[in-house]
Amino acid sequence: MSEHYILEGHKAVEADLMTWARWFETSSRADRIVARTELAECTVSTVFIGLDHNLGDGPPHIFETLVLGGKLADEMERYSTWEQAEAGHEVMVGRVRETLS
Repeated sequence: MSEHYILEGHKAVEADLMTWARWFETSSRADRIVARTELAECTVSTVFIGLDHNLGDGPPHIFETLVLGGKLADEMERYSTWEQAEAGHEVMVGRVRETLS
């Protein structure tokens, strides 16, 4: 299984190192952003990272949600698909909102 992935629309596909590097060099940053939500003193960002951070132990973890700032600063979750990343983003936004109440 590959460690490198590119997006075709919202679908991640395996790629060799050079294809992955060219895609990241030529794709727009906006193409890699799944969602971004700004809340009070923090931001929840979910992006396509294209590198498998699951280290071959199950499905690839190639999308990432990260909280920047606030009480949950540096909280992170990773996902295998765009749809999981969208859903995970909303869950993280809910968690952050709970800390703001």
